[in-house]
Amino acid sequence: MAYVTQQDLIDRYGEDELIQLTDRTNLPASTIDAAVVSAAIGDAENLADSYIAKKYQVPLVPVPDVLIPIICQISRYYLHGRRLDKDDPITRDFERAIAWLKDVANGTVQLEAEGKASGQSGSGAVQVTAPSRVFSRDTLGGY
Repeated sequence: MAYVTQQDLIDRYGEDELIQLTDRTNLPASTIDAAVVSAAIGDAENLADSYIAKKYQVPLVPVPDVLIPIICQISRYYLHGRRLDKDDPITRDFERAIAWLKDVANGTVQLEAEGKASGQSGSGAVQVTAPSRVFSRDTLGGY
């Protein structure tokens, strides 16, 4: 399940930016390479899921609106690749997005999403199950 579409990136950053970042065959760049955009979005969604999965079942359905700009910021950072330095606004947006995902993983930020991750219970009690005993006083009575 996709959290973000190519159109979400176009709406936020413009078609021209995506053309410049993804068209690796035409000079001058003239079209958006959907495969490149899809790979960046997929990588960003997988990264987000790795944090979110600590508290929620992924993929999130429906997608919380607050998650869309986070995935877009990470996707944009991935599309820019190694062309950015640490003081670039896109790098700072990426770092803020990661910090926000860490807050989700730590429980500081809660999402409006259905289902907690497996192993998450409301009471916090630990339950242990074990097989029945093989040796007992009754089975070892004559030894």
